[in-house]
Amino acid sequence: MKKLGLSVLTLGALSLGSAHAVTVIKIASMSPLSGSSSDLGIQIRNGTEMVIKESRAAFLALGFDLQFVAYDDQADPTTGTANARRIAADNGILAMVGTLNSGVVIPSSEVLAPSHLAIVSPANTNPKVTDRGLSNMNRICARDDSQGPAGADFVIETLKAKKVYVLNDKTPYGQGLADAAQKEFTAKGVAIAASEGTEEKSDFSSIITKIKLAKPDAIYFGGLYGQVGPFSKQLREAGVAIPVMGGDGYDSPDLLSLGGAGAKNIYFTTVAPPLESVPAAKVVAARYKAAYKKDIEGFGIMAYDSAKVVVNGVLSSIKANSNKLPTREMVETAVRKTNLTNGLLTGNIDFNSVGDRKTAKMYIRQVNDKLTFVTAGVVNVVVTKQ
Repeated sequence: MKKLGLSVLTLGALSLGSAHAVTVIKIASMSPLSGSSSDLGIQIRNGTEMVIKESRAAFLALGFDLQFVAYDDQADPTTGTANARRIAADNGILAMVGTLNSGVVIPSSEVLAPSHLAIVSPANTNPKVTDRGLSNMNRICARDDSQGPAGADFVIETLKAKKVYVLNDKTPYGQGLADAAQKEFTAKGVAIAASEGTEEKSDFSSIITKIKLAKPDAIYFGGLYGQVGPFSKQLREAGVAIPVMGGDGYDSPDLLSLGGAGAKNIYFTTVAPPLESVPAAKVVAARYKAAYKKDIEGFGIMAYDSAKVVVNGVLSSIKANSNKLPTREMVETAVRKTNLTNGLLTGNIDFNSVGDRKTAKMYIRQVNDKLTFVTAGVVNVVVTKQ
């Protein structure tokens, strides 16, 4: 068996034009690949995988075989933390793209911090993600403390709401988003009809009864499409047609299938750009469609750029280390020092001292009368702490 293994390894190396063994470097992704938010999680996995495949030749030229490994966190903090321990134990993994849920990345990044495994997130928006000051945690998306107020301002200025019913899904993501929106509503004189959290997924009758009694002008619901879709369907069936506003957790075609006709008059902020807003993504979108038989969506675009940051960090670390295998700590440092202006879909990326992207965009999306997503506005976000 040993002779066979060596022969295969040598043959593989010779096929690359060298008799030297090729060192494997792995990049991981972690996102929900099963469960109610898997549509978004699969986009993250696929966007990351595309970049790894596109980058293999550059690594092979330096004597490294770049490989991809995907972990399913099921949108569950316990599962994500267990995955993080496995990632930390695999010395071949030098960095990770993920996750979707802030409630997953917060404990997972703390598990990975002692091993200096760099994380670049395409989607985690809770302020705590970077405010903890972990040297391994970075994100290319805007934060809830920007996203929540942006959504609230749209409800106030465009939808002209004077009284709002605030809901959240009791997760760090949903509650953080709703809290930020509620703070903005209050600051601008909008009445809060009620504010509550719910983990309900199927029967919203008791909440809808309270909403009907409160007679708000709009609802702000911090949560994910898997919960908001059924809620909106039941809300409309109960005769409540007021706007529902939320965040990027709504950003999935499954919102339309779950909500049906009830999805009409839903609005959401998203840190992930719609394809039509990213001209540079057209070529990538065609490759994505050919590879995965589905259209690329916002979080696929964000994952693509996150993976570009990761790959650039690893490559620059290799070159700075005289073309030798870098340590995780070297990659962690290189990622935080990112200053990329080429090859990205969403514009320049550089991080501040805690790993937040210095400039980012948010998009206001609407479900129109034809039950399709359209862009209702764009918000430029500049991080105050540089």
